Amino acid sequence: MQHLGTEFESFMGQSDAAIGRRDFLKIAVGATLAATFLPASAKTVIHTDVDGLKEGEFTLDIDGQPVPVYMAQPRDKSNLPIMLVISEVFGLHEHIADVARRFAKQGYLAIAPELFVRQGDPANYDNIAQLNKEVVSKVPDSQVIADLDACIAWAKRNGGNPDKIAVSGFGWGGRFVWLYAAHNPSVKAGVEWYARLVADTTLATMNPENPIDIAAQLTTPILGLHGGKDIGVSMASIQQMKEVLAQGSSHSEIVLYPKTGHAFFADYRNSYVPEDAKDSWKRCLDWLRAHGME
Repeated sequence: MQHLGTEFESFMGQSDAAIGRRDFLKIAVGATLAATFLPASAKTVIHTDVDGLKEGEFTLDIDGQPVPVYMAQPRDKSNLPIMLVISEVFGLHEHIADVARRFAKQGYLAIAPELFVRQGDPANYDNIAQLNKEVVSKVPDSQVIADLDACIAWAKRNGGNPDKIAVSGFGWGGRFVWLYAAHNPSVKAGVEWYARLVADTTLATMNPENPIDIAAQLTTPILGLHGGKDIGVSMASIQQMKEVLAQGSSHSEIVLYPKTGHAFFADYRNSYVPEDAKDSWKRCLDWLRAHGME
């Protein structure tokens, strides 16, 4: 991956970039560690090329905190639709960067921040329970929302179209698709994969709200993509979410893949289901186009 520190500083100003090489070997390491305790394969299946793209990592200063960010966009183009890409609990690794490149190939300015940077590095953990306890559970929703706001502000200053903002996310990050859409009325559409929809009492997270709490009032159309055999997101919670959405937010939709479990889109894990992943990606793009994100 290309490091964009100096290049980005030249057009976005000193206040936006804290220059310094971040070793993105962490991305490969993170995927490998995820493989060891999920279990999963150590390498991604899909490798999106960078032809025609401007892409790489940089550091965004958010209230004095350097936050690593990966971005990808079509080269030499501006006024691009903005896509926030929010990771699962394993943070900003190669699969997430590849998803950003996939969106960039579709004409988006895609931006993916490392949202765990203050609490710890997911790549340092080889036990998911320990990762949740020591890092994930210590990340307050308010911190994530503020970081996402800063990413959107950066994108607006650097070639993004402020009238075309969307958000996508996976697992832990999918939950924030719903919450961020409720927070930011400028978001036109969202797509989440296998997000937790109701409160998870097994984690001492700082979560004042969950998707089901805001679903009835949500005006942004959200597409949820879920596996019918996901042991972490119960069918009861999905049905409950559908019922709440029907009360006032029927423009959102949840699609269920009945034979599929959790993380079916994650092509670096043994949970990957190519057929359903391909279909969900098509549905994602169709959803975005149908809601003004062309």
